[in-house]
Amino acid sequence: MESVDQVAHRGMGAIVHQQGVAFRVWAPHAHRVSVVGPFNDWQAGDAPMESEGNGYWYADLPNLKVGDQYKYAVVNGDREFLRNDPYAREVTNSVGDSVIVDTDFDWDDDHFVMADWNRMVIYELHVGTFNRASADSPGTFDDVRNKLEYLQWLGVNAIQIMPSAEFAGDISWGYNPAHIFAVESAYGGPRALKQLVKDAHRHGIAVILDVVYNHFGPSDLDLWQFDGWSENGKGGIYFYNDWRSDTPWGDTRPDYGRGEVRQFIFDNAMMWLEEYHMDGLRYDMTLYMRSVDGNEERAIPEGWSLAQWINREVRNRFPRKITIAEDLQTNAAITKPEEWGGANFASQWDEAFVHPIRQAVIVPDDEHRNMDSVRQAISHRYNHDAFERVIYSESHDEVANGKQRVPSEIDSDSESWFARKRSTLAAVLVFTSPGIPMIFQGQEFLRDDWFDDTKPIDWSEAGRHDRILQLYRDLTRLRLNRDETTAGLTGQHVDVHHTNHADRVIAFHRRLEGGPRDEVLVVANFSNTRWNDYRVGFPSPGIWKVRFDSGASVYGADFEGIGVSEVATDDEPRDGCPHSASIPLAPYSAVILSQDE
Repeated sequence: MESVDQVAHRGMGAIVHQQGVAFRVWAPHAHRVSVVGPFNDWQAGDAPMESEGNGYWYADLPNLKVGDQYKYAVVNGDREFLRNDPYAREVTNSVGDSVIVDTDFDWDDDHFVMADWNRMVIYELHVGTFNRASADSPGTFDDVRNKLEYLQWLGVNAIQIMPSAEFAGDISWGYNPAHIFAVESAYGGPRALKQLVKDAHRHGIAVILDVVYNHFGPSDLDLWQFDGWSENGKGGIYFYNDWRSDTPWGDTRPDYGRGEVRQFIFDNAMMWLEEYHMDGLRYDMTLYMRSVDGNEERAIPEGWSLAQWINREVRNRFPRKITIAEDLQTNAAITKPEEWGGANFASQWDEAFVHPIRQAVIVPDDEHRNMDSVRQAISHRYNHDAFERVIYSESHDEVANGKQRVPSEIDSDSESWFARKRSTLAAVLVFTSPGIPMIFQGQEFLRDDWFDDTKPIDWSEAGRHDRILQLYRDLTRLRLNRDETTAGLTGQHVDVHHTNHADRVIAFHRRLEGGPRDEVLVVANFSNTRWNDYRVGFPSPGIWKVRFDSGASVYGADFEGIGVSEVATDDEPRDGCPHSASIPLAPYSAVILSQDE
């Protein structure tokens, strides 16, 4: 067992032990550092820290306890700064004080293991707007907890939370982190986040956290010129102080080449996985970790190697946890193993899917729907694993910044027949194409307009669109093979064997191992034409059951559906298959079929 002294001398930030609280901070250019707070009337020098001779400062204060507030008084020459602890697990607010936190938490018997990645459906949400209880304040982690039964009913088995590290103000998307180790106070702080994770696990739902390592701030940023040193008027010890500091969000790119900063970011990633039991991390825009602006001539190799290091450690220590990159450059190296020159990510958001699929359903005229692009979107993969991509038609980025929700992009009346039919057609491809499917909060009941961090979800819309909600629930159930009739949707294999450019029809089949209740056929009609006997090739003979018809009346009172529950193949070859059948197709609809035996 470690001694009190060993515990007190391990780690960074405020280190709680049996006889008080120890502190360690990195400030290599400081001449003096002390701990200040209400306990000493904020008097600098009253609780001095000792230099450890390597840029770190240390103090052990027996009179402090959990809940006490503090800061560091940093002296550089004749200048003195009050700084929040870079490793603070909690702050009173983004411009407030650091708080001493007991990191222990009663997890009970939480040994949750996330679903295999081929059997995962992600629901992206923004804590501040997902289930806001008051119009005057953002939603909280507790508000999200109150919707866990709903999410369980919907069938998703992973939620991806937009960034929840302390950011400037109370209302934000979260991509402006001021204190990356502190949990957003307006959302409820660290214990509330842990309780959300614990309860989500009890509901069979994994939690993936969005993290921002491509820049910090840019406002409310005590890391800026932390110990008084900087070059070229830039950010000091935590940041690049040359051309590499420039980002689209400010002059605040971390210095990935400095060992202490690398350790800082590495420690943050490990904290979320260890202390908070997160099941994965989604890295915000890794393009700006590995380059200044996407230009290979302005690459930042240290950012690449930092991602490799973190992801390597995750794979070694937490092999069932996932790391996801938002890179959006269709770069296969992002998800390649390090030994093949890759960055070790498990999966990445796939722009090669979202953009062509959105375009195919948004464009007004059928003649302009590009079936080649749809075919390529369905079959695209990175390397040799179909689940190295996350596929979606809506995300926080795709429904903001000048773009709206898919139904609103289709029609100014987002509840129109066209908006419902074509937005759900896109959803069918999300759930049936190879990859990890993801939906964005409210998508499942036709949330319209665009994402705004001041506009909460109106849950009365869910009741008004209960038929569409049922469609998403049924798709989730099929995708996860919960009825044991669609195992192929969890498999690696896809064959887009039918592409009709003139009539805007596409068909593909999926399989895991093959055979009845495994192989799945998907036929999608991207036109406003109804077909009574559309012939398409089938991979095997016999009776094929209609497991899902997005045009069925159960999903819309004004939907007509195909009116059949099964089709029988014959021996007429078609589409490279030895068998085929004629099936009805409703306008802007898709049919999912499989066999019982």
